[in-house]
Amino acid sequence: MLSLRSMGMILLRLAFIAPLSCSLVWAVEYPTRPVRFIVPFPPGGNIDTHARLVGQRLSEVWRKQAVIDNRPGAGGNIGMAMAAQAPADGHTLVWAGASTLAVSPHIYKNLGYNLEKDFTPVIRAVDTQNVLVVHPSIQVQTVKELIVLARARPGALSFASSGSGTISHLGGEMFKIMSKTDLVHVPYKGSSLAMADLLSGQVQVMWDSLTSAMPQVRASKLRALAVTGKKRTPLAPELPTMAESGLPEFEIVNWLGILAPRGVSKEIIRELSTDLNAVLGSADMREKMMKYGAEPATGTPEEFARYISTDRDRWGVVAKKVGVTPK
Repeated sequence: MLSLRSMGMILLRLAFIAPLSCSLVWAVEYPTRPVRFIVPFPPGGNIDTHARLVGQRLSEVWRKQAVIDNRPGAGGNIGMAMAAQAPADGHTLVWAGASTLAVSPHIYKNLGYNLEKDFTPVIRAVDTQNVLVVHPSIQVQTVKELIVLARARPGALSFASSGSGTISHLGGEMFKIMSKTDLVHVPYKGSSLAMADLLSGQVQVMWDSLTSAMPQVRASKLRALAVTGKKRTPLAPELPTMAESGLPEFEIVNWLGILAPRGVSKEIIRELSTDLNAVLGSADMREKMMKYGAEPATGTPEEFARYISTDRDRWGVVAKKVGVTPK
């Protein structure tokens, strides 16, 4: 049996340890200063636009400034490499998307970073669908009619992309594989140049962003056949999905997400996830993103990690089938 003195010493120690352990588990003071969001692409692009929308709202929530730091180059790899080397204190984060995290590993031999070793996924923040559009000279109204025409005229139709190895390129190759058709790929240095030739009829088919393509569709300069997500979009609810159009496994989502350097504490990751889910889940953020053809996404860091892995494997299969080799 413990003596009264021994019992007293034990209780005294517990009284000292308990508040300390609770503070370690629950009290996370974050952020303590401005948070830098590295955007590995130039100002004005898709990632930059959404990073600024979310950053502005986070600044209000945190009462600490969310600073957008554009670091373009090498398909996003320069900014990603910089973020990988940042201090693991949660005050430097990076925005990245499907092209950087799911496609680039199959395009570049040396990325300058390792996703699993250098980063902790925080949240998949934004989903943006593409739309399949054709020049009006092509007498098709549906995806099925396009497939019939392409099979009847192998090699006669061409599809434009924003560059070899991009999602718009691999998306077209995915279509060819799934539909058993032969379309000629015509790569451009950017989507605006590709769109210009599509509008002039130099090429006939393209998978492009809703925000870029739909104004041309509504002006009757292009014809939209289907969107590329798993579900229809409120931005063009009349358009079926590629799955509804006869290609059940076809999906292109230009998703965007936020990652932290590996080593950031679980407590800070948890705080980040909570705050970002609240911001992205708000009605006003959804309304703002919809104006840019996007929808906010939410979820846990673990769900985002699994999503990246699944999407990377899917694009890897396409890249291998079409003979894309890392350079």
